[in-house]
Amino acid sequence: MKGADFMGDNSENKPDRYINIGIVAHVDAGKTTLSESMLYHAGAIRKLGRVDHKDAFLDTDQMERERGITIFSKQAVFRWKDRTITLLDTPGHVDFSAEMERVLQVLDCAVLVVSGADGVQGHTQTLWKLLKRYHIPTFLFVNKMDQEGTDGEKLLKELRKRFGENVVPFVDIMTESDCPGGKVYLHTKESAVEEVLEELAVCEDDMMEEYLEEGRISLDKVQKAVADRQVFPCYFGSALHSQGVEELLDGLDRYMKDKTYPAEFGAKVYKIARDNQGNRLTYLKVTGGRLKVKDVVEELNEKVNQIRIYSGEKFEAVKEVEAGRVCAVTGLENTRPGQGIGAEEESDLPVLEPVLTYQILLPDDCDVHKMLLNLKILEEEEPELHIVWEEQTSEIHVQLMGDVQIEILQRMIKERFGVLVEFGEGSIVYKETITALVEGVGHFEPLRHYAEVHLRLEPGERGSGMQFAAECSEDILDRNWQRLVLTHLEEKEHKGVLTGSPITDMKITLTSGRAHQKHTEGGDFRQATYRAVRQGLKKADSILLEPYYEFRMELPSENVGRAMTDIQNMSGKFGTPMIEEETTVLTGSAPVSLMRGYQKEFTAYTGGRGRIAVSLKGYDICHNQEEVLAESTYDSEADLANPTGSVFCAHGAGFVVDWDEVEEYMHMEHTLESGNDDEMDIMEVTLPKRRHSSIELTQEELDAIYVRTPDPKKNRSTGPVTVRAKEKTREPGSAYQDPKWEARRRAKAGTEEYLLVDGYNIIFSWEELKELSERDIGAARGKLADILSNYQGFRKCTLILVYDAYKVEGNPGEVMKYHNIYIVYTKEAETADQYIEKTVRRIAKNADVTVATSDGLEQVIIMGQGAHRMSAPGLKEEVELALKELRGEHLGRQVNLKNYLLDYLDEETAKQMEEIRLGKEKC
Repeated sequence: MKGADFMGDNSENKPDRYINIGIVAHVDAGKTTLSESMLYHAGAIRKLGRVDHKDAFLDTDQMERERGITIFSKQAVFRWKDRTITLLDTPGHVDFSAEMERVLQVLDCAVLVVSGADGVQGHTQTLWKLLKRYHIPTFLFVNKMDQEGTDGEKLLKELRKRFGENVVPFVDIMTESDCPGGKVYLHTKESAVEEVLEELAVCEDDMMEEYLEEGRISLDKVQKAVADRQVFPCYFGSALHSQGVEELLDGLDRYMKDKTYPAEFGAKVYKIARDNQGNRLTYLKVTGGRLKVKDVVEELNEKVNQIRIYSGEKFEAVKEVEAGRVCAVTGLENTRPGQGIGAEEESDLPVLEPVLTYQILLPDDCDVHKMLLNLKILEEEEPELHIVWEEQTSEIHVQLMGDVQIEILQRMIKERFGVLVEFGEGSIVYKETITALVEGVGHFEPLRHYAEVHLRLEPGERGSGMQFAAECSEDILDRNWQRLVLTHLEEKEHKGVLTGSPITDMKITLTSGRAHQKHTEGGDFRQATYRAVRQGLKKADSILLEPYYEFRMELPSENVGRAMTDIQNMSGKFGTPMIEEETTVLTGSAPVSLMRGYQKEFTAYTGGRGRIAVSLKGYDICHNQEEVLAESTYDSEADLANPTGSVFCAHGAGFVVDWDEVEEYMHMEHTLESGNDDEMDIMEVTLPKRRHSSIELTQEELDAIYVRTPDPKKNRSTGPVTVRAKEKTREPGSAYQDPKWEARRRAKAGTEEYLLVDGYNIIFSWEELKELSERDIGAARGKLADILSNYQGFRKCTLILVYDAYKVEGNPGEVMKYHNIYIVYTKEAETADQYIEKTVRRIAKNADVTVATSDGLEQVIIMGQGAHRMSAPGLKEEVELALKELRGEHLGRQVNLKNYLLDYLDEETAKQMEEIRLGKEKC
């Protein structure tokens, strides 16, 4: 299908100036009628369609024509002067506001349509806040000024009161060609010229300075002020009768600056749809470089098959689009609204979201699993639906904004899938958060799998949503595993443990983790991450949040007392009443659960003289948490899809450990110090001292040793094992009387001593080295080497300092002599632990070996190989004692500064020379 000639991408006079304009408004403000009039004046359509006649150019869906409202966003392309304008018409009904918000992300500017008959309505205020949030330059068009009773001055006063004094009427500003030097003037009477120029001048300092100096304001300064949202041009007219529409188009062309885009390719996805043939369409805006047919999107590994420029129902297929253009693409199957492609970043989560959830009731003969797959297709196009399958009750739930959306969704399912569904009674969409800092631990270790994750969960400010970060050293957990953990945190909507509602207003930080060189796979970290979140939530003090409405009531003064009483009964809050002429204005907030349906009651007791506007404020503490929890049937322990416990390994098989016992089994150390939420220093774990030379090995430690020991025995023990040296009778000051021990002791006495030091473990355990490593890890390594060189001079052992270098691709490993010690950098894919274990196994039989590390599992393994263990604090104490002893010896030594000949002679010669000196013998 080909579109009209006005799109003209293949013409020789291809335009290079593009602008994407969105039309937004409260329902019935005349938004679609304005779009129709703009297209007509631009020559894009030959006949003016009307919404009430069901022939509007952009109302392409049958449901839209029947209802007279916009349900789906559409686009049309037309030329105005030397610009190509892409017009994006958005839904005005609050039930479809999520569709509108997605479109805002790709706009260069917006036209906010206000009904002259109704003024600023509730949803209009919400739209203004969204335009401010996305920093979109905004033009205002006050429509329906042809209707009796409309008052332009009164409306302008209201606009400035609601939106700020920077709303400036531009309707009488001359065209650029009429202005010498491109300056802005008015062609009305002189007083009006001065008044509007003054209004512009007070909006921005540079314009004020120029106006005071020259009595005029340059066009480029006005353009900059509009782009920076310091000026909001306002036009008055009637879209139905084409009044003020050309002036609006001229203003959009004149006061919008041309945007510049980077050369690097980037694109923002804002919509997913399907054409009549079922082809999946990805609507996007190119935000950098160019996009061509057959280009491969690297992060998706998918190819662009076709690029379409839509205008109404028709489209033109083009070979490429440049930055700044909006298009639809086929061939991409894994895109989603809000996704950034190439250099473009992901969008923030939408502000407007459903607050009601409904059960979808299917006919008896309907295949529930097939319908679930069909509904997931709809969810791709409308992400805010949040289709959820409740495994425990075998129910499908959907989140919706209101009754109109229910009717539309019901009809869409019937037309696309041939099934007539019903909806259960709606309930509030609750959310959960925590009140204090907590650490969550997740472990996943069935046979031949391994991953452990430690997360810090922190409460955030209301409305902050979910934030994720990592502050784990790459020496503890490799960067690629850290990225994977963050991906798993972001990819899922995590459930709370009170009612199973989504969690929000929380920051989750990866603080530590562990992978196995051989057995870890990507899915292991997914499981460990999910379980860490759930374990942390179970430990934390969770609270329930519910949605709140923000309201504005304009009502007769005699009804204010009734309104205040109602708000208090709804657990709401309100500010000081403001009297405006004959009415009183009351603003505040109240829970959605209690304010639903209040508008009918409000209209009744005000006799139709009051106006109420409500918009979603956000989530806050639930006013009746205990009541909601009592009614909830959710059991976090029975939620098999979101387990709270972890999986450990024993006897060659995995076993589940409950959430409250996970920390007794975990392999890593705590990263959150108990009793002190502000200091998150890593805590040292020291093995308990036994009365005898013994250590008790749990089954988990044994299994870890079996995995890391060559040719492990098949017959393993089934419980904890205590390894203890045999007790011997010993007299004070004597050796053991056992002949075998005496033989071993004598053999050992002449053997060489080795000290193996796990370098990074020591660096991150000694506070001064840890602080130095944060600034310069190389300096920390050098300082540790110098300290150990001094220590070796005192100890007189063979000292080997081992550093991990297994992450360096292609690294063959390196052994270097540093003064009197050896420094080892391990080869690729070999950790310091593995090198130390291998070395101990090789030399421990014939040498006296000590290993310095605070890794508890490593200590167990090297003891099993016949080596001694020394913790990081133990090594530090040894070094300090050695240094102290060396200083004592030096200070206590008598230093003789004179040299005597007799001191350097052999004994016999010295004796003879002494007798000569004394005169006892002659020379």
